[in-house]
Amino acid sequence: MSGDQKSLEPEEDQPIEDHQEEIQDRTNDLDETFSEITPEGSEAMEQSEVAPQTLEELSRQLDLANAKAEENWDKFVRIQAEMENLRRRTERDLQNAHKFGLENVIKALLPVIDSLELGIQAAIGDSPELVKLREGSVLTLKQFSSVLENFNCIALDPVGKVFDPEKHQAMSMQPTADAEPNMVVTVFQKGYLLNDRLVRPAMVVVAQPDVAPTKIDEQA
Repeated sequence: MSGDQKSLEPEEDQPIEDHQEEIQDRTNDLDETFSEITPEGSEAMEQSEVAPQTLEELSRQLDLANAKAEENWDKFVRIQAEMENLRRRTERDLQNAHKFGLENVIKALLPVIDSLELGIQAAIGDSPELVKLREGSVLTLKQFSSVLENFNCIALDPVGKVFDPEKHQAMSMQPTADAEPNMVVTVFQKGYLLNDRLVRPAMVVVAQPDVAPTKIDEQA
């Protein structure tokens, strides 16, 4: 027993009456301490008790939780769909950028190629200077064509083919008996495709039926 606590056992030299008074004083002190602690303890116990909820209240809370969960799930599904669409658009844009990024450059080069072709057609003659000029122009044109083919740019030269309004631009109609109607008989300017996308339509002349003139009967 610690030194600050007094022993309740009577000492040999101390009268029993004094011990009884001391015991009574200790008992009174414990009663006062207990009376101070008990109300606070009972109040804490009352606060810790959860008020019972009715079945209807629990059911209502469950319905609210389910509705909120369903709303959040719908939002999640919509966001997922939007993200998937965004991913697909981004991939398509990147593919188009790789496939058609040179479209403007090719459009700028086509007039140069047209000029070379016209120069070759006009270089008619046997003089050494003209022959060298024609050979140099043909070689340059082949180099241009090779570069375009490396980037999957294909020339359209549809002579003898059926007129295609999606790839050809009809400049005129020509009556002829040498070709079937709606066939391309002349190409004024070549067209070009870049990865199967039309960069420039071919300018063409299209055949139409050759109508024989009506004979007039002079004796009628």
